[in-house]
Amino acid sequence: MNKTETVNISRRSFVEKSATAAAALTIAPGVFLNQVHAKPAAQAVTDAKRWGLLIDTAKCASGCTSCVSACFEENGIASHGRPLTDQQWIRKVKLKDKLTDHIVSLPVLCQHCENPPCVDVCPTGASFKRDDGIVLVDRHICIGCRYCMMACPYKARSFAHEVVDATVDYQPRGKGTVESCTMCVHRVDVDRIPACVEACADAEHGAMIFGDLKDPQSEISKQLVKHGGTQLRADLGLNTGVRYRGI
Repeated sequence: MNKTETVNISRRSFVEKSATAAAALTIAPGVFLNQVHAKPAAQAVTDAKRWGLLIDTAKCASGCTSCVSACFEENGIASHGRPLTDQQWIRKVKLKDKLTDHIVSLPVLCQHCENPPCVDVCPTGASFKRDDGIVLVDRHICIGCRYCMMACPYKARSFAHEVVDATVDYQPRGKGTVESCTMCVHRVDVDRIPACVEACADAEHGAMIFGDLKDPQSEISKQLVKHGGTQLRADLGLNTGVRYRGI
């Protein structure tokens, strides 16, 4: 077996284990399952879909961190005495127009690029992109070189410096590895939306829409056609899966 075959098997094993563990979760009574029409659990991931996020900055409250808290709780992320901003899975930032002094608040996370620089520089194949556009890190083969962190123009990745003891079954994490937003792939693969999107809806802001960018009938596609959407650093030509309105 050559090196390429070994890496591909590791990736597939990581995705299959995540989906299997997620399928075993018990859903609390009364929790509304937002249908996103994902693949059946037994079906391989294909490029028939491309998952994406649309974030409306006009609806994103500057003092709200519901999406950040939900992400950390969902994925078992603890502060270890350091600022949670050190964990770059998702963070709130403020952008100020120097000409008008207009300030917008927006969450920044892995942009799930079509052409991800993190994947290009990874020497082991630990950073990879699924066929449906979700960019992941296989922590089982990550050697902690942090090349991907340097390559990411969005500062969307962080390094686990401490022993990770608050792990959840569907999100393997470990000291000495790089990690970033997974777009809650364990949820997506069982027809649920990412935790940040769900938390934003629960907070009654509705600033985040998740869906299939390739489906013209999906809500995210309809909103992009109607109102448009902006990529962060569109000049880099990465064709990000996360788009913003109002910046």
